[in-house]
Amino acid sequence: MNILFLCTGNSCRSVIAEALLKSMAPAGVAVQSAGSNPAGFVNPRALAVLREAGIATEGLFSKSWDKLPEKPDVVITLCADAAGEACPLYFGQVVRSHWGMPDPAKVEGDEAAIGAAFTSTLDVLRRRIGSLVNGLKVEGDMDEARFQELLDSIASI
Repeated sequence: MNILFLCTGNSCRSVIAEALLKSMAPAGVAVQSAGSNPAGFVNPRALAVLREAGIATEGLFSKSWDKLPEKPDVVITLCADAAGEACPLYFGQVVRSHWGMPDPAKVEGDEAAIGAAFTSTLDVLRRRIGSLVNGLKVEGDMDEARFQELLDSIASI
């Protein structure tokens, strides 16, 4: 199974999600992230929060969805529609789920407020991805409808 985390810029949330799932993924699960309009860089604060959490950051970079080495089986979008941020649409036969969340790079304020936003993003994604990994381990080889239910239920965690 190949899971793609997708955001517009592929510089924060999707990269954090990629790194987290790579660190927790069961055998047979490949992970990548991409953007419909990639920023061309990974936000330094995203890398810092991952390193502080002991998550490997080697090989992470901002990339376009049209340059993926493998076609995904699952696409999880992370943009925050409700905050007026347009989420990219990925066309193709894949299982899709939307785990919308605010972009920590858009938070304004002092270093403490900005750092807290990145830590919160990491924490939410760690809970969601932990639930995904646990679901994959418990359920094993589930059908597409059951997998879709699992993915969609995680969005509210």
